[in-house]
Amino acid sequence: MSGLLAAPIAAGFRVTRANAATSAVYIEDGVAWDGHDPVAYFTTDGPLAGSQDFAYDHNGVTVLFANEEHRAMFADDPMRYSPQYGGYCAYAMSKGQIAPTIPEAWTVYDGKLYLNFSLQARELWLADIPGHIEKADAFWPDVLSG
Repeated sequence: MSGLLAAPIAAGFRVTRANAATSAVYIEDGVAWDGHDPVAYFTTDGPLAGSQDFAYDHNGVTVLFANEEHRAMFADDPMRYSPQYGGYCAYAMSKGQIAPTIPEAWTVYDGKLYLNFSLQARELWLADIPGHIEKADAFWPDVLSG
């Protein structure tokens, strides 16, 4: 995530302001969501590492899955299984900023997947999910263009 300015926020972690080059999907090394299977959050109640054996190109981004069934489910309905805010930290987005995420800091709320920067950020997110969603929705996706 080079080329981004770091700015502290109340959670005690560092987030970034986006620039025009920021991807609409959180990726590292060309792979979305730290290589974790987004369908698994719904079917196994938690993160599962994906495999290159079950890679899928979604709008130019590689998404990895734990198995063929999950890949097919995603291909049939990517909007259902894709994390909100491109997989960037939902709590940071509610502050008008972007931050990377970790697979362990997740929430499925109202049928949608939200990822967070850390378990601490997830706790802050859980304190007022509807309020944070309302704020984050107001920033997304405009925050990507700085």
